[in-house]
Amino acid sequence: MGKAEMPQMAQKSDEELKDLWDLYRQERDPEARRKLILNYSYLVKYVAGRVMIHLPSYVELDDLVSYGTIGLIDAVQGFNPDHGVKFSTYAVARIRGAIYDALRAMDWVPRSVREKAKMISTAMAELEQEHKRPPSDEELASHLEISQEKLEKILSQVTIPQVMSLEGLGGNGDEEEKPSLEIPGPRDEDPLNIVQDRDMKESLGRAIERLPEKEQLVVSLYYYEGLTLREIGEVLDLSAARISQLHSKAILRLRGMLGRDKSSFL
Repeated sequence: MGKAEMPQMAQKSDEELKDLWDLYRQERDPEARRKLILNYSYLVKYVAGRVMIHLPSYVELDDLVSYGTIGLIDAVQGFNPDHGVKFSTYAVARIRGAIYDALRAMDWVPRSVREKAKMISTAMAELEQEHKRPPSDEELASHLEISQEKLEKILSQVTIPQVMSLEGLGGNGDEEEKPSLEIPGPRDEDPLNIVQDRDMKESLGRAIERLPEKEQLVVSLYYYEGLTLREIGEVLDLSAARISQLHSKAILRLRGMLGRDKSSFL
């Protein structure tokens, strides 16, 4: 199976889009704005579908699309092509951020779930430090003084985006970080931020290399190749539920690694 491609719009040609953008930027023409929003609405469905993978069954896809549409509207209104960034890149960040903001406002992620996720990632980090390798499920369950069945149940509970997102790994682990909503151009880039971002990416890359093989593959296919968990399951001949669990373990390990002194792990 090849790399999953983001669906593309077919309504407007590049020239037509350029004319619409020019009209909207110069005159703030409401009809041009409406046409731009409709043209890029496929991005909302794409992002909502990706986020939906991890959500409980009671969350409706239509609700995510509504939240994401607010992000798309903001993206159209705030986009500056002079920054040299593609609109789709900018809009996806805004759409995803709007969906996460709405989910946070609902406060549907119980504190107990966050605490369980932090407990497991801390235990993984401690065992990684002790054994100089990723711990097995048996070792992790023993360290936590729970059964493997209980560990499996906890892992299934924490498979939600606020807890299980690769995008928030730069934080301290106590509060979930909001994905960056702004994509600056070259003139807006602060040298210190550039260095810090580069260092974080390098640390994250080294941490990913320390993951068990299957977890590393799931992370690579999901975040870098753009496959859904179902598609990854087809590639690895595993159920979507099992892939979701491997994804959860990977993120928890990474949080543990990056939450401690980097020199101990990386």
